[in-house]
Amino acid sequence: MTELDPFTDALDGPMYVVTAASGGERAGCLVGFASQCSIDPPRFVVWLSIANHTYRVACEAEYLTVHLLHREDRALAELFGGETGDRVDKFARVGWRPGEAGSPVLEQLSTWFTGRIEGRIERGDHVGFLLVPVAVCPQNEGPPPLLRYRELQHLEPGHPA
Repeated sequence: MTELDPFTDALDGPMYVVTAASGGERAGCLVGFASQCSIDPPRFVVWLSIANHTYRVACEAEYLTVHLLHREDRALAELFGGETGDRVDKFARVGWRPGEAGSPVLEQLSTWFTGRIEGRIERGDHVGFLLVPVAVCPQNEGPPPLLRYRELQHLEPGHPA
């Protein structure tokens, strides 16, 4: 099997925190595999590791909220990428409010959207959640500096959050 390392080592995409709620449980994790996948109609796909606590909650959820991280959000990236929801209530450490069907919206993060789960794509060790946007953050002034994957290489997105 051919490894993708020569290609993926050159990538330095934005990082996200994805949150979900179902059955009275909340979860959230750091995600590096996500992208807009359709312009018209608008669609976004976020890939969650099947080993992830957030994945298990998302499987029962109707909505996911995708938060874009900026450079100043490193502490949130460390929390959502370095702690597991199996042992830690991450939401006790941050300000949040319930969004669609309880999907947590992190108050510290200004760039986010909530999407209704339209489908799932099961491939490899991640499952893609296809999202239809239903709520979006207010418009920001100018493009903020994004937190990039290389700045968090010591964390493994999707594991074990």
